[in-house]
Parts: sequence; C-alpha cells; structure tokens
Amino acid sequence: MRFPLPAALALLAPVAVAAPADAATPIAGRYLTQDGAGVVTVGPCDGSVCGRLTTILKKRPGAPDTDVNNSDAALRSRPILGLPILSGFTDEGKDWRGKIYDPRNGKTYKSIVARNADGTLNVKGCIAFFCQTQVWKPAK
Repeated sequence: MRFPLPAALALLAPVAVAAPADAATPIAGRYLTQDGAGVVTVGPCDGSVCGRLTTILKKRPGAPDTDVNNSDAALRSRPILGLPILSGFTDEGKDWRGKIYDPRNGKTYKSIVARNADGTLNVKGCIAFFCQTQVWKPAK
C-alpha cells in the first residue's frame, strides 16, 4: 500500500518532534539555612542561578567576618555577608545543578537543589556519589 507524501509526513511528524524536557520548579527566593544562622537569597545571575548570604541571624562566637578559610588567598578578605554560597545553577529538568560553597571550611562542592511542594528547598552538597542534604525554609 502506498501513502501519498503528505499522509506519510503526517504520520511521521509526531515521531520527528521531540517533546520538550520538563523544567525544574523555580528556586528563586529567600531561604533560611537549616541551622537558622542566615538567609540566602537565590536568583538569576550571569546566565545561571546563584545564591548569596544576605542576612546573618546567628553569628558563632569567634566566627570571622571574612572568608578566611578560602583556599584562594586572594579571596580571604571577602566579607561573609554577601558571599556567594550557590553558583552556576542550571535547570536540569527535575532539579537544579551547580556548586555550593561552605565558608566554614572554604570548600566548594557539587550541588543539587530542588524545591519541594511546601516551598522548602532540598539542598545537597556532594563529593562523588556521597551527598549531604539540608532543608532550607522560605524566609519571612
């Protein structure tokens, strides 16, 4: 049986059109860190999504005011307030992937962030396949 060309194209069109990937739930907003010590503001920056420490609520006694633990000596004078904590996050479909910086030890880790239905964020910091998860609540 021969199909006319337009009919054949109509039958093949659904196969040729790729379905768009699902987008991850947006993560922009202000979030209280799991320990309640600070607020991280997440939003667009430089073509990706990042987050900065915008409020310090609980300062640990003797904690430095600058990024003294950074492995890059040139960055050790950066103030903790305003410090980029999340960087380079891109929408990977069901979640966001980028890097997370821990100023307590000066290390940067791979990170996976996903917004939950209740508005909280699951924030994972990973070394290889081992991840530690925190839940950040929306800040008021």
